[in-house]
Amino acid sequence: MEDGKRVIITVLGYDKIGIIANISAILANTRSNILDISQTILQGFFTMVMVVDMTDSTVDVAELRRLLTEKGQEMEMEITVQHEDIFKFMHRV
Repeated sequence: MEDGKRVIITVLGYDKIGIIANISAILANTRSNILDISQTILQGFFTMVMVVDMTDSTVDVAELRRLLTEKGQEMEMEITVQHEDIFKFMHRV
């Protein structure tokens, strides 16, 4: 995999049916590959972090962010998309 082609997607909101399915559908439709996923429900709050490879994606990071933000608003969820390099920079110790 090429360096710089991964993004970190985070999802936060009230738990409801179809969250993973809706987000996964967008990723599949844009040929963005889920490399790793972690999700949990904390007292009714759904949280998820995904590492996604965009090497073969049909969209750029900005377009993927727009698509997921729209879906998040529709589902009343907060969805963020960060390029891996920015995520690493922001979370270094």
